Parts: sequence; structure tokens; C-alpha cells
Amino acid sequence: MESVKDIFKGVSIALITTMLLLFIFAIILTYTNVSENTITPVIIIVTAISILLGSSIANISIKKNGLVNGAIIGGSYILILYIISSLLNWKFTLNMQSIIMIIVGIIFGMIGGIIGVNKK
Repeated sequence: MESVKDIFKGVSIALITTMLLLFIFAIILTYTNVSENTITPVIIIVTAISILLGSSIANISIKKNGLVNGAIIGGSYILILYIISSLLNWKFTLNMQSIIMIIVGIIFGMIGGIIGVNKK
């Protein structure tokens, strides 16, 4: 039961980190000449960093099965993101960008899990 709490903590950290980083990016987009063509790559990078951070922090206290727990954190994060997206946008569909986000989420969750488990 303790690892469920840690997984929830990891997903929460990832979501909060995403919101903060995307808020900073929105300010940069608003007040600079940064092209809007950078939005998609930045979202993917922010997602990867957020999941990596959340997964590593959560797996420090779990201390086992970093690969599996990291994948669960990454997958849960993406699932929550897509549930919110589909509620806010009725025309929501899975496309190539969505598939890339799912893969990035799970892979970076796994990497974060490995890092967190091996942290002393």
C-alpha cells in the first residue's frame, strides 16, 4: 500500500512540474519572439522531464521494481493527461503526437524509476 502512495506522489510531482514549466514557457512565448512551431517539441520535452523527475523521486522511497513502478507512473500521468484532454476537448483523438507522448511517458517513467531505485 505504501508504494501506491509513492506512485500517486510521483504522478502528482510530475503534473505539478508540468504545469510550472508550461506556465514559464507560456510567458516566454508571450513576451519574446519564440516561434509557435516550438510548442509541440517543448511539450514533449516538458512531459519527459516532469515524468523523469516524478518517477525518480517516487522510486527513491519505493526502493524496488523501479522499471515497473516508473512505467506505472509514466503511464498514469499520460492517462490522466488524456482524460483531462478528452473532457476539455470533445474532438479529442489519438494521433501520432499522442502515440509519441505515450511512448515518451512510459520510457521516461522507466528511466526515472531506475534512477530513483539506485539513488542512495
